[in-house]
Amino acid sequence: MIKTAIIGATGYVGEELVRILSAHPQAEISYITSQSNVGQKYSDIYPNFKNIISHECIEENIEELAEKVDVIFFALPHGIACKKIAKKILDKVKVIDLGADFRLRSREVYEEWYKTEHESPELLEEAVYGLCEWKRDQIKNARLIANPGCYTTCSILSLLPLLKEGLIDTETIIVDAKSGVTGAGRSLSQGVHFAECNETTKAYKIADHRHTPEIEQELSEFAGKEIKLTFTPTLVPMQRGILSTCYAKLLDKSLTYDDVKQVFMKYYEKEYFIRITEKEVYPETRWVRNSNFYDVGFKIDRRTGNIIVVGAIDNLVKGASGQAVQNMNILFKLDEKTGLQTAPFCL
Repeated sequence: MIKTAIIGATGYVGEELVRILSAHPQAEISYITSQSNVGQKYSDIYPNFKNIISHECIEENIEELAEKVDVIFFALPHGIACKKIAKKILDKVKVIDLGADFRLRSREVYEEWYKTEHESPELLEEAVYGLCEWKRDQIKNARLIANPGCYTTCSILSLLPLLKEGLIDTETIIVDAKSGVTGAGRSLSQGVHFAECNETTKAYKIADHRHTPEIEQELSEFAGKEIKLTFTPTLVPMQRGILSTCYAKLLDKSLTYDDVKQVFMKYYEKEYFIRITEKEVYPETRWVRNSNFYDVGFKIDRRTGNIIVVGAIDNLVKGASGQAVQNMNILFKLDEKTGLQTAPFCL
């Protein structure tokens, strides 16, 4: 059994990670930490785990945990993990960081967008960006995995096949993405109070969202040149889910639906967690809710010469904890589907 520890288990992402790992047939939750709930039973904080999880939240001691488990999951806000993870820790244990601290390879870019100092810049080059379907060969031998962000996972998966085949004008990419409220985390803020987000939809951090450089970094790597795009996130009054609608100009106006479908099939046909919808059928967030699936569909707009790609994920699963477990499975040479084959909760 793979012994795991979860740092920051009482946030939404941490709770989802506990849910998945508690049912994983080849992993066990050895330790759960929570800064604000030390000594409390986890099932008292989240009563849905009664008779499932008997753990108490303990005070974190990373060096001690590194001696006792095989992998540590960090489910913390940005700016914290980089203070706690060092090479001496990675010499003892695998680390999967679900925060943003190791996603960007440039310290300067990180500090510009996140407005905080990065305290482990020496690890940025070593960290592997854990986009499972595209980076599994690098993930297999990693010590430190930077689990991708939710908006980024959905957007990058939607665009990479087109970029790899050189089908789109890279200067025309627009990503319009909508997220459920859990994407903001469990900490209280006015913008996610019920009265502030129910019965309304609002764009936020336009041209200024922190996932922008992450999307650009990964797309640029696969395109072989620098890519800058327009990214607009929108908060919608639902608990979970992300729907990304990506636009770009097709370079070859003669391409048909079947031509583009073959491109997506080339890269995704054998990927269990990626489902390509049928023609004129476009993904919905409820089709992937509580699952590790990513659904994608597209349409060619003959009038404008654009292609429109629609992708959907659950932000807490494929966009966070599910992908983290998928990364763990790759690290420990398990079938990637292990512990992640729950069907989506459509209703």
